Amino acid sequence: MLTHPTLDQLRSLKLDGMADAFVEMETQDRSKDLSHAEWLALLIDREAANRSTGRFRSRLKAARLRHSQASIEDVDYRAARRLDKALFQQLAAGRWLADHRNLLVTGPCGVGKSWLSCALAQKACRDGYSVHYARVPRLFADLELAHGDGSFARLFRTLTKADLLILDDWGPDRLTAPQRRDLMEIVEERYGRGSTLITSQLPVDKWHDVIDEPTFADAILDRLVHNAYRLALDGPSMRKPETPEIADPQKELPMKEEAGDTSVPEAKPAKGGRK
Repeated sequence: MLTHPTLDQLRSLKLDGMADAFVEMETQDRSKDLSHAEWLALLIDREAANRSTGRFRSRLKAARLRHSQASIEDVDYRAARRLDKALFQQLAAGRWLADHRNLLVTGPCGVGKSWLSCALAQKACRDGYSVHYARVPRLFADLELAHGDGSFARLFRTLTKADLLILDDWGPDRLTAPQRRDLMEIVEERYGRGSTLITSQLPVDKWHDVIDEPTFADAILDRLVHNAYRLALDGPSMRKPETPEIADPQKELPMKEEAGDTSVPEAKPAKGGRK
């Protein structure tokens, strides 16, 4: 059988998964016992898996997550931050995304709010959802610039069409009038159509003050909070390095004492030398 023309045709049709599986199966003796239907099924399975992986990588790249390597499998539930394990695992299942519900993650600096959010976002990408990540200070700067250069419609469409929008580092600066209007438009457009995840060092009951205008605050928070899950974290910062131990000079070298002699350090053999 001429394998090279077959491989070339598979590559030209962008069936790289089938081409890779074809090469592997040609080198395996047990593949000779397979029927034509079984051969074809294995090739199709590989192509489907290859395309699924490619779509996941594209969604993950488009999300531009702050912690792109974060994953739910690596979550440390033993860390002292009051993470509700049952709730987090429920969120990891992804039903809240299908129901277009929101998630509010609050807690002090350094407890892993952004990392946990990115882990859930990575799982969402695996499950076929589109994700867009943005830090709130940078987002408002981009929106202001977009109003000036005519790109606001494109940016607004990106923010509102994503299945999951992550707004990281909400607060503590009070919003300006243009920022309130933009946020209101984004939240209104997404309401009931997508999920929004917000992280903040401020508790939710302080967000009204951040928006800084009662009418806008009521309207925005009504669309964000009433159908949202909440993860309220608390604990010491996980970024703090451990305090190094101070070496005791009297314990640096073992001492060898003999009768009638003063104590002298016992010499240790050099690495690789005789012991």
